Amino acid sequence: MQPITPDAHGIAVLILTVIALFLFTRDQIPLESSSLAILIILMFGFTIFPYETAAGSRLGAVDFFAGFGSEALIAICALMMVGKALETTGALQPLANIVGRAWATWPVMALLVTLVAGAALSAFMNNTPIVVLLMPILVGASLRSKFPVTEVMLPMGLATIIGGMSTTIGTSTNLLVVGIAQDLNPAHRFSMFEWALPVVIIGGIAILFLWLVAPRLIPDRTPPMGDTSPRVFSAQLHVKEGGAADGMSLSEVLAKADGLRIDKIQRGESLFLAKLPSVKLLPGDRLFVKDSPENLKHYEQVLGATLFNATDLEHPIDEQTPLRAEGQQLAEVVVTRGSPLHLRSLAAARFSASYGLMPLALHRARAPNSQVTGDLNMIRLRAGDVLLVQGSRESINMLKDSGSMLVLDGTTDLPRTHHAKRALTIMGFVILTAALGILPISVAAVLGLGLMIATGSLSWSDASSALSIPVVMIIVAALALGKALVGTGMANYIAFNFVDAAAALPTPMILSAFLLLMTIMTNIVSNNAAAAIGTPIGVSIAAQLGVSPEPFILAVLFGANMSFATPFGYQTNLLILSAGGYKASDFLRVGIPLTIIMWLGFSLILPMMYQL
Repeated sequence: MQPITPDAHGIAVLILTVIALFLFTRDQIPLESSSLAILIILMFGFTIFPYETAAGSRLGAVDFFAGFGSEALIAICALMMVGKALETTGALQPLANIVGRAWATWPVMALLVTLVAGAALSAFMNNTPIVVLLMPILVGASLRSKFPVTEVMLPMGLATIIGGMSTTIGTSTNLLVVGIAQDLNPAHRFSMFEWALPVVIIGGIAILFLWLVAPRLIPDRTPPMGDTSPRVFSAQLHVKEGGAADGMSLSEVLAKADGLRIDKIQRGESLFLAKLPSVKLLPGDRLFVKDSPENLKHYEQVLGATLFNATDLEHPIDEQTPLRAEGQQLAEVVVTRGSPLHLRSLAAARFSASYGLMPLALHRARAPNSQVTGDLNMIRLRAGDVLLVQGSRESINMLKDSGSMLVLDGTTDLPRTHHAKRALTIMGFVILTAALGILPISVAAVLGLGLMIATGSLSWSDASSALSIPVVMIIVAALALGKALVGTGMANYIAFNFVDAAAALPTPMILSAFLLLMTIMTNIVSNNAAAAIGTPIGVSIAAQLGVSPEPFILAVLFGANMSFATPFGYQTNLLILSAGGYKASDFLRVGIPLTIIMWLGFSLILPMMYQL
């Protein structure tokens, strides 16, 4: 093979790619900000220093805008919105009923039914609403049947990720890889179910592992849960002047609020009182407690206390946070990477003023049994933390519609409306026309979106809330980086060196090593970033070896989806971490052997499929 020498532009793009991968792992920087910065640097750099490719064409700033109009991005956005209709119309409720009945009769087989159902549904829609739907079912079933919920919650979440690999529309990562691959190799167009068979075979083995082995690998945990919610929150009851608890002794308070357990009593800034039965409570005293949201609100009412500090002048109860208004609701908000609350305090994020909601309590996913002390508004929040908030229905709906934070509705049934059948029919139309090759996926998805809105199955507010700015921006930035890597010849240079280093190995082992590299990368950076950067390199490796690019494209697709080993590799992993009371080590216990099974399986089946 002829050696490839990189030029200054190629080296600069490679350095920028490394910087991008570093930025995408930084929790302190929003994902969309990192993506925009990378895009600006690329455009500015190629404007100041123009570049001509070997073919004589010019690679300029305008070329990096192409990601905003790419077929892959259009399809991803349209499918996000079409999938939202299945959620809002309650079309998934029959699945919930089937799974619920199975758990009531035969828990062991019900776990298998849950894993298969979650994986199958994830092949056609985003797995986040599926996980949110199944979590309360699993919690309720485990309480009734005494089946440890920690043994089923994590396998269920990982099964949905496996199912998402099986079709073109299963995840945004799949669509992105297919879109880039078609740009680089227009001669081959992937069909919807082109790689479903290897995923069914290897994924089937993986699901058997999740059913029979994974529950035994997870240590006994005692997840915080109540009858309707899997979370126990740390909170502070503020004794109010004139309230029922004002002047009461501790023994009288405990008698009045049956079941209340008080961890600490604080008076003033630094004085903690001994929990003696005779201690008299005074206005301003804070009772540190832990319980479910329903019990916390019950104790608040019985004792005439408040879960917020009514005398806090920095966070007053006013027109923006009208807790005394009619129609008050509780909501649980998950702190995810890239959200406005991640690694910030509520005060720094101006949460109450921005959203009109009052924070009441906190569940720390990484340390569920720890007591939260100090001012709730000053605590630095971490990924996986769940915040209990109170406010009007309108304020909570606005928070959901903003798309900036993940609001859990797991304790209530999804709405069952007359639009559910229409939504399912339209989704079936999208899947069928794309699967039969009648319409391109992007066209079918946009047409489906139009039908959802025209039939009233989806409102524009719900459709817009389904869009994720971080996902859009990282796709555009990653596409721009991929274009720069290919245009400057750096993708070929990386591929040449990868092949040169593995020259002594047969092609199937080179493919296996590349699949492993993509798997490691996706657990460090985001799935879409790994996919967009890895796809052009995979195509170049295939060209260097003189073999079909399809198996290397699928190696990128499968590797970029295998976010099993860390709780922060995928958004649903964070939900599972919080709801199940897991530790990060539990994901390693299950995720590493699961990754090995999938990696070895695909390493064997891909060379057989493509006769390498």
